[in-house]
Amino acid sequence: MRVYAPSERSERNIEWIETYCRVPEGKLVGQPIVLREWQRNILRGIYDGNTRRAIISFGRKNAKTALTAMLNLLHLVGPEAVANSQLFSAAQSRDQAAILFNLAAKMVRMNGTLSEYVIVRDTAKELACQELGSKYKALSAEAATAYGLSPVFAAHDELGQVRGPRSDLYEALETASAAQEIPLSIVISTQAPNDDDLLSILIEDAKANPDGRTKLFLFTADPDADPFEEATIRQANPAFGDFQNADEVLEMAEAARRMPSREAEYRNLILNQRVETNAPYIARGIWEKNGNPPADFDGPVYAGLDLSATADLTAFVLVGQTGDQVSVESTFWLPSEGLAEKARADRVPYDVWRDQGWLQTCPGKTVDYEYVAAFLKDQLSRYDIRKIAFDRWNMRNFRPWLEKAGFTEDELERFVEFGQGFQSMSPALRDLDQMLLNERMRHGKHPVLSMCAANAVVKMDPAGNRKLVKLTQNRRIDGMIALAMAVSTMAEADETDGPSVYEERGILMV
Repeated sequence: MRVYAPSERSERNIEWIETYCRVPEGKLVGQPIVLREWQRNILRGIYDGNTRRAIISFGRKNAKTALTAMLNLLHLVGPEAVANSQLFSAAQSRDQAAILFNLAAKMVRMNGTLSEYVIVRDTAKELACQELGSKYKALSAEAATAYGLSPVFAAHDELGQVRGPRSDLYEALETASAAQEIPLSIVISTQAPNDDDLLSILIEDAKANPDGRTKLFLFTADPDADPFEEATIRQANPAFGDFQNADEVLEMAEAARRMPSREAEYRNLILNQRVETNAPYIARGIWEKNGNPPADFDGPVYAGLDLSATADLTAFVLVGQTGDQVSVESTFWLPSEGLAEKARADRVPYDVWRDQGWLQTCPGKTVDYEYVAAFLKDQLSRYDIRKIAFDRWNMRNFRPWLEKAGFTEDELERFVEFGQGFQSMSPALRDLDQMLLNERMRHGKHPVLSMCAANAVVKMDPAGNRKLVKLTQNRRIDGMIALAMAVSTMAEADETDGPSVYEERGILMV
């Protein structure tokens, strides 16, 4: 095999794409691909060095999937092809996997030379070059993960759609590549919405460890710039006004300007910013401004307890005034048995949090109420806990364990029922709103509590009352429920006992 100088290799690959690949669809369909300079620079960055992984991220409608299709063909039958090699593209849905395959298949069919050498298998979503023995297949995360693969090239399309830090398909392909001498992985996607999502973790790792083996090409809008200005849009969209429809993008910007509910989606998909598209109860920026470490409690303490039914997350949150602010101490439990499986299912690093001390585990398959009751008894001896708010439906099963742990009648009277419907939760959220918006909370950026905050969205009834619900079924919000109950109980006690510290100092938002 001929060894190319770095610049010669990349220019050879650029020339091959522009010679053999055709525009697969759109107004220029059938015409030879003419790579833009920013696309050429990406290819130079990949192939002018010893690249193991390239991460390419920009806004939507900048031809990410088409570029992925070109790279697949470059490694299937082009100058980067390796004899008897396996190539894969990975997408999060069958539809996305089909789009990528179809674009590559169209490029093959539009060029007589490619169609002479490449067999298209539409049903199997495969392309094969019999002369070289190379084969490309489109995979989706919705299908059963295929182990036993050995890819020399893997393209992860729209990896930003993965929620949480793990993807079975991504891990299967990346670990399988270890058998190859010079494997290459391409991650090409709009940014994920959250810091703890897989793509975000990969991007931050590439920033922190610029070793030359991982190349990062990140086009994202300045978070401090006017999000609706054309100059800001161009930062994240290198094809703006070229093959990206500028009028359509500007219309989306104007719609987001008029309707704030659409701004998060616009920022994520168009400006390629890390913004949760399903707006959580509390904006991440506001949550982080309340993230100072908690101080020692210097007065009465109030608590919220959200008990799990069996194997789910149990949360206990303490709040108490510390000077002008409210400090928060959070404790969470999950069963120790099956923790790794639960972490994979929820795509949350429960096992890591356990090892770091952020998450407590109980022996067995369920959260043992006896274990929790003993912990609460210890908390009563450490703090002046006046009230513990709890969801009434599970207290009947929990009370015997409290009695066994030695709770006196006086201590049991500190447990107060707290409904989970609109009537109880709406005023609780108003109290929590005031505290967070005034930046008077110190939650210490507890990762489990922060996860719950990111997962909680607001449901509203016709009268405008609110309560918290899960972003999706497998997302946990127990910590935010417990926090809201604790804050509300503290606010209610302030109203009963007289002016609160906030009211006396004139800092409570009305």
